Parts: sequence; structure tokens; C-alpha cells
Amino acid sequence: MVNPGDVKIVSFDVEGTLVTPDFSYAVWFEAIPRRYAEKNGISLEQARKAVEEEYRRVGDQRLEWYDVRYWFEKLGLGTPVPVMQRCESHVCYYPEVKEVLASLSKKYKLVAASGSTRDFLRHLLQDIEPYFSEIFSSITDYRQLKTSDFYSKMCKAIRVAPEQVVHIGDNWQFDFVAPSEIGIQAFYLDRKQQTENSVANLQQLKVYLID
Repeated sequence: MVNPGDVKIVSFDVEGTLVTPDFSYAVWFEAIPRRYAEKNGISLEQARKAVEEEYRRVGDQRLEWYDVRYWFEKLGLGTPVPVMQRCESHVCYYPEVKEVLASLSKKYKLVAASGSTRDFLRHLLQDIEPYFSEIFSSITDYRQLKTSDFYSKMCKAIRVAPEQVVHIGDNWQFDFVAPSEIGIQAFYLDRKQQTENSVANLQQLKVYLID
């Protein structure tokens, strides 16, 4: 059980925790295939199959998987900036996010600890960035996935002991196991409520920390 008096920092994963997957889906599975189709004079369906096959070849255990600039260069699509800007309308926050951030930010320093690149975070956090004192991208800042080493570096950067940090996110390995390994008080967010000992939304985290 968390002792709120010991907590100085509340850390949030971003995609799947604060922001729905809609923006990322629009970039990876709609905008990139569409641009690839236009460049190569093929149908959108053919482009989707070709692009998704390239994704599978790289796999999500390699850093390149998460790097949109890598994919635009690899596929010969130019710069990702205008494409991502056109997808901004797909950025959508979960219903409780802004209220919870506003409430918690009155008592704690908030940080974002994400496996998304800063190219994505620039768009994903556009309406809520002021709530955060620090934003960390494991890929862009440290060239690694969200391992326990990443969380150690994050704690060192913000000059707190792991025991003074609460982290919440929707990936069991990256947001619960990895931070727990170094002593961070981690909460696993399962919005589908299919896992025991998890929280279903950020309001439940707020209950632990304030109410």
C-alpha cells in the first residue's frame, strides 16, 4: 500500500494510459501506408500489406520499430512532420485524464515516462504538457526500451529515490515489472479490468494518493 507522505513524484506512461492509441494507429496504419501507396502507384490495400510486412521484419524488440523517422527514411517517404501534423485530430485523452492531472499536480510533481519517441510525444502531450515538470522518452533520451535501467536513470535525473516515485502504465513489463525492480511503487493500469491487482482508471490512482 502506498504511503502518500513518502511520495514526491507521480510518473505516467503516455500511450494507453493518458492518450488513446488512435493517433499512433492513424500514423502507423493509415498515413504511412497511404503515403507509400501514392509514392509507389499501388492500391492502399497493397501498401498496407507491404508496410506491415516491413514492420514485422523489424519487430518490436528493436529500437527502430518505434522510430518514425527511421521508417520514413527506410520507405522513402520524405519527412514525417507534415504527416504527423495532419493526424493530430486523432489525439484523444481518456475521460478522466485532465481532471486527475490537475488534481495530482497540486500535491505532487508529475512526470511523463514514455516508450514513445519525442516526435510522437510532441503531439500526444500537446494539450496536457503543462502539467508535467519533466518528460522522458526512453527511446529518444536513452536509446533503450523502458527497462529498470531507464527508470534508474529517470530517478537520477530528477534527483529522487525510487521509493519516492509512483508510476502507472498499461504495459505489465514496461510499466509494472521494470519500475518495481528498482523500488518504484508501480501500478498496472488495466482499463479492461481483466487482471487482478490492477487499477481500472486513473481515478483509482487518485484515490490512493489523495482521497
